Amino acid sequence: MIEEIEDIDELNEEEEQAQGLFEHFRLEADSGQALLRIDKFLVDRIPNASRTKIQDAAEAGNILVNGKPVKPNYKIKPKEVVSVMMSHPKREITIIPENIPLHIVYEDDDLLIINKAPGMVVHPSFGHYTGTLVNALAWHLKDNPLFKENDPRPGLVHRIDKDTSGLLVIAKTEEAKTKLALQFFNKTSDRKYVAVCWGNLEEDNGTIIGNIGRNLSNRKIMGVFPEGSEYGKHAVTHYRVLERLGYVNVIECVLETGRTHQIRAHFKHIRHPLFNDPEYGGNEILKGTTFSKYKQFVQNCFAICPRQALHAKTLGFIHPTTEKYMAFDSEIPDDMQQLISKWRNYVINREPEE
Repeated sequence: MIEEIEDIDELNEEEEQAQGLFEHFRLEADSGQALLRIDKFLVDRIPNASRTKIQDAAEAGNILVNGKPVKPNYKIKPKEVVSVMMSHPKREITIIPENIPLHIVYEDDDLLIINKAPGMVVHPSFGHYTGTLVNALAWHLKDNPLFKENDPRPGLVHRIDKDTSGLLVIAKTEEAKTKLALQFFNKTSDRKYVAVCWGNLEEDNGTIIGNIGRNLSNRKIMGVFPEGSEYGKHAVTHYRVLERLGYVNVIECVLETGRTHQIRAHFKHIRHPLFNDPEYGGNEILKGTTFSKYKQFVQNCFAICPRQALHAKTLGFIHPTTEKYMAFDSEIPDDMQQLISKWRNYVINREPEE
């Protein structure tokens, strides 16, 4: 299990070589772990890390196995404990239970399914210490003795962006969290997203392949790099067009990988950013006519759906206790429904010269 940490870029600062390091990652190889280089082992388990960054950290003496520094070519063995160290202590975030309403789709002794509203941050972070999904969960599950409130990510096995709506599974026990997290890590869970993107895609079905990592000039967003590049991590997005609405398309996306901002970054990369996505350029009028009437129409659409038009619509996984497959579906939220309806009406009523 990986603990919450800052970006691994901080490992590469020269001061890291000083004495007095603090543990930021701790994870244990499972009993069936095959011999694998430590850099390959860590690259899929540390957010925003590349093999180069991990290798540099190991060379600086910041990666330990069973308490001893190892080199990048060290091969991890079953049950070994890996620690990643930094020169400063972890930032502690106190989880304050808050009585925030949650849209609970399903709940049993092991887990609950939540349909997250747009605008809700999943986990407390800089600038968002209250009002998050985790604060709401701490309140909802405060009487559950198996729920670890002080866990830096209590119950979370995956997440979606603040302004993305949709389904999330929350584990209520440590065993459920471990089993569910393994499914997401091994890509055996099923998820489908619905989005609205700018432009008319050439094909009805397609696949976007490209490494995703921090943008080299703006670390708040993700960039797409060539497959096989030293930058970013392998990422694959499959899509199909559900509806063509003139200058926008309604699409369904299925992810082979679960990278940060994957759909948003991939569609920006192919020049079809998600509608009204402010971080990836979708909040500009990217397609259409020069008519002032059209420009006003798009501005009205932005007002109706004041966020990236992206919804995590379906979720499927094996239940951690019953071992039965569970599938959940959700309605497209009202703001996106209104947006799609408005574009439908535009296509029907637009003047021929447009």
